[in-house]
Amino acid sequence: MSIHGVLGESTSYPKTYDPAILYPISRQIGRDEIIKQTGFGGVCQSEYQGVDVWQVFELSWLNPIGVSQVAMARLIIPANSPNIIESKSLKLYFNSLNFTKFDNIKAIKNTIQQDLSQCVGADVDVQIIDLDSDELDIVRPVGYCIDDVLSDESDEVLLSDDIDGTVLKNPTKGELKSYQFYSNLLRSNCPVTNQPDWGVLQIDVSTKYELDFKNFLKYVLSFRQHNGFHEQCVERIFADLVMCFEPNALRVSANYTRRGGIDINPVRVLHAEIGKVKRLVRQ
Repeated sequence: MSIHGVLGESTSYPKTYDPAILYPISRQIGRDEIIKQTGFGGVCQSEYQGVDVWQVFELSWLNPIGVSQVAMARLIIPANSPNIIESKSLKLYFNSLNFTKFDNIKAIKNTIQQDLSQCVGADVDVQIIDLDSDELDIVRPVGYCIDDVLSDESDEVLLSDDIDGTVLKNPTKGELKSYQFYSNLLRSNCPVTNQPDWGVLQIDVSTKYELDFKNFLKYVLSFRQHNGFHEQCVERIFADLVMCFEPNALRVSANYTRRGGIDINPVRVLHAEIGKVKRLVRQ
């Protein structure tokens, strides 16, 4: 197995419960790179909070008489956990539950919670969601969509090799303003398989610096060839906003599209509420 676990490798799908499949990846690897690139650290790094919310749509197990049971789940992993879970290993873990008997929903919930908490090194909140529940109903993003702000520009937006944080720097300072906006155009690549990851980026920020939506969209588009895990991409955006705009309050979240029956939704906040992650139309 590589340092990336099973991601990107040919694997066989397990038929028996196996928590050893879960593969942790240290968060600090990505964070060290963010600090290097942005200078983000110190008090700002210690004050921010966040969660990674995984929405699971292919949860199945057996009841005591061997009848398949199906449900959905929401996993809430604290951003201060030492590790994230490699996504493919999590999918294989859930697959290993398909032919395993559990006495009731509480039993499978407790098993998943114990296994995932051990993997990430912190308490994971596991919610089992019934198929008849409206808990995962689709909602719309909140705020102003910036996706068309460059439509009147004549200059071509070129593909950058990696993230271009320079377009955000040196903003004009003025009165304290609050901005609430989103973009459907966040795209990055898996750092192992190079497969594209698409997400809806949502920003809530209060700052005395003027935020130019055109420049910010160019910044979002500069992620198109960046290799980074979902959590790392959101933390990079969060770090750049903190360093460039010195916000009074900030919330950065991304709802990524589903792969293998699971979508990942990181949220990072500074002096703001984490709030509840909702399911968007592309999920």
